[in-house]
Amino acid sequence: MLRHSDVRCVYHRGVRAERRRQETGTLDARVPAPPGPGLNRHEVADRVERGLDNKVQDRSSRTLWEIFKANVLTLFNAIVGGSFLILLLLGRWQDALFGLAAAGNAVIGVVQEFRAKRSLDRLAILDAPQARVLRDGLPSVIPTAEVVRDDVLILRAGDQVTADAEVIESSGLEADESLLTGESDPVDKATGSEVLSGSLVVAGRGHARVVRVGAESFSSRMTADARRFSLVQSEIRNSLNRVLRWIAWAILPVAVLVAAGELQARGGWQSVTLDGAWVPAVVGVIASVIAMVPLGLVLLTSVAFAVGGLRLAAHKVLIQELAAVEGLARVDVLCLDKTGTLTEGGLGFDAVHQLLPEPPPGWEHALGWFASEPEANATARSMELAFEDDGGFRSVSYVPFSSARKWSGATFDAGTGNTSTWVLGAPDVLLAPGSGAGEQPAGKPASAGDAPDTAAAALHRAGDLAAGGLRTLLLAQASALPRQGTDDGALPAAVRPVALLTFREQPRPEAATTLEYFRAEGVTVKIISGDEPGTVAAIARRVGLTVPHGVDARTLPEDPERLAEVMEANTVFGRVSPHQKRDMVAALQRNGHTVAMTGDGVNDALALKTADLGIAVNSASPATKAVARLVLMDGRFDRLPEVVAEGRRVIANIERVSSLFLSKTAYAVAIASSFALLQWPFPFLPRQLSFTDGLTIGIPAFFLALMPNARRYRAGFLRRSLWFSVPAGLIVTASLIAVTAASTTAGPAPRAEDLRSAAVLTLSIVGLWILSAVARPLNARRLSVLAAMAAALVVLLGVPLAQDFFILGWPPQPLLLAALGSGLGGGVLVEVLAWLHRRRFNGGRREAGARADPARQ
Repeated sequence: MLRHSDVRCVYHRGVRAERRRQETGTLDARVPAPPGPGLNRHEVADRVERGLDNKVQDRSSRTLWEIFKANVLTLFNAIVGGSFLILLLLGRWQDALFGLAAAGNAVIGVVQEFRAKRSLDRLAILDAPQARVLRDGLPSVIPTAEVVRDDVLILRAGDQVTADAEVIESSGLEADESLLTGESDPVDKATGSEVLSGSLVVAGRGHARVVRVGAESFSSRMTADARRFSLVQSEIRNSLNRVLRWIAWAILPVAVLVAAGELQARGGWQSVTLDGAWVPAVVGVIASVIAMVPLGLVLLTSVAFAVGGLRLAAHKVLIQELAAVEGLARVDVLCLDKTGTLTEGGLGFDAVHQLLPEPPPGWEHALGWFASEPEANATARSMELAFEDDGGFRSVSYVPFSSARKWSGATFDAGTGNTSTWVLGAPDVLLAPGSGAGEQPAGKPASAGDAPDTAAAALHRAGDLAAGGLRTLLLAQASALPRQGTDDGALPAAVRPVALLTFREQPRPEAATTLEYFRAEGVTVKIISGDEPGTVAAIARRVGLTVPHGVDARTLPEDPERLAEVMEANTVFGRVSPHQKRDMVAALQRNGHTVAMTGDGVNDALALKTADLGIAVNSASPATKAVARLVLMDGRFDRLPEVVAEGRRVIANIERVSSLFLSKTAYAVAIASSFALLQWPFPFLPRQLSFTDGLTIGIPAFFLALMPNARRYRAGFLRRSLWFSVPAGLIVTASLIAVTAASTTAGPAPRAEDLRSAAVLTLSIVGLWILSAVARPLNARRLSVLAAMAAALVVLLGVPLAQDFFILGWPPQPLLLAALGSGLGGGVLVEVLAWLHRRRFNGGRREAGARADPARQ
């Protein structure tokens, strides 16, 4: 497949070919006369005034303000920001530490989406900065944006077509449309045919009149579709957003309930306003509201994704969007483009299959000449290493290859005065009935092994080779080439088949083992290509897939439901258009699959954008890389298992720590509601919740989220987390109610500071027990984290500086005993909950296996 980086090479080959044409006076040396003078300056000005130029609006669907508004001006940020400002106005900055986490979430979100916007804004299918046109009868080079409708484009080998145009003069004009359509073969562009913007001229020359410009052109429509902003589908992010929506509905009624409870607990509205107790009442309400929002989980999720991205960068994998790290852990269908993904791109010479026992002399020299000829196509050039041009052959006439003729030929003079004519081309064309195939070229003695049915045998053998996925060419002798000025359809006279040459696409060395890995992991593979279905199926078989045949996408049903059925039943699809690729990915998604798509051409861009996870290789076009979520920087397909492993680590660890954060949300709602109904003051200050959050959730969760974890992805992340965290939150609430009730019945009422200290101690004990349950199976690393948090609790409760800042201390002995008893009782209930959770979601056998291999957890 020709890429933008190959344009210069194509151009230089075209220059060398033109020189050879001029030296030999060959068939394609004719240059068409310019088709009129083109547009004049007044006609150009009139079209520019009417907006018929090639300028395209250059923006993605989201501006920087829209990104800022979506990430900063949200309901939760308003609640958190308002609470933060109120505490600052009350002089309680120590209780406003939660504002840092909220700010971190907003900054990460804005930066992430702004990076995606910049990638989309840089997306361009057109790479050519200038176009060559006829203006006022003279060739002119102008910027691409200044091309107008009805301009006459001058097309040469190496040019990129800058606007959709209709060919009005052609001399062997061929275009490579693989970046747009996925078909790797050059397409002949005869007079009256259409050349699409973004395609590359690989042979010949011609003129074309522009018919569509700007946003109407093919490349601009594809660019507009690709630039449409979208976020990668993330189960973690979607689950967190769902939790946040639930909390949004609960915040207001809970806040009202807590406010009423605070007023009653402090003697009513009149008493609160008279003695200034309204300040701690407001702080209590803010503490209850902020405790409900899992700010740390949102922040830690972004941090875990970012660290995963850095780890993958070390393996030459570029993450375009953080949430894409989890994508491959969830994928169950992997759609692969053939060229550049399963194969290395281009054709490689395979073998020579001689058709005569004693081939005529000079056939190897002829092949060397065809391979080294400057205008040789990629297929012929792949023979350069096998057949060298020793310079002994001098061409006296030459017919270059074109896709219309499907053959090339040359007459050589070896310096002895004798000439020989050789042709190289498609067997079915050179050996067509009535072509003179099999006849003895004039002046050439018959070999002893020649048989009258040589042509039929050669065609049959060529068909067998093509059925195996090989591309075939025929080398034959001929009496003479067609005279100059004859029609392109004319064939050489008296063609005598000499040898069949086979070529094959080279699969990537790592393709077979990588596909085997995905099969073992339960990921279904689909091959979707623009090439011929039989060829694609043959490549698929060479990399280990069991496929009897390929499906021609031109026969696919348009009905979405029927298309989904065909996609489920088949593995290999050929002749697929760019929009069909997108529809096929969407059909798999409608069947409930999580789809990853790999590709390297512009024809893959729409499908990559539609897929749950788009993966591009570094050699891909700029447009394709811009819309992909992952880019394999060294193009190695075997990097994907590393991405899977990193995605599993991230998703499994975030599920682990989400149980910690969601249990906090659960007990925040339950404590606020129950204490308000009991008309008790909220038992914590915001800073004290920051203290317990840090020891039992925030700090340990950071380490847990970055530890190894190879557990296979299972759907239902949120259900499993809530099944544990909601009962755990209720256990914490029951423990706090128990210690508070004990304090009101055992002697005189304790001081508020002592009661809060007892509540903090109780919450810390149960929270550390929850942490131990979530971290299981425990290994040395997790035990060290757990021990460090328990030691930090004991130390901080005894350090004067920490006591003064957090307003904490060791409570009196009765309260201390009540706190320890309530905490230990809650810990026992957490153990029961953890056992039930393992039985429900893991099963005894899997849990035993996990204990035997802690590293996998």
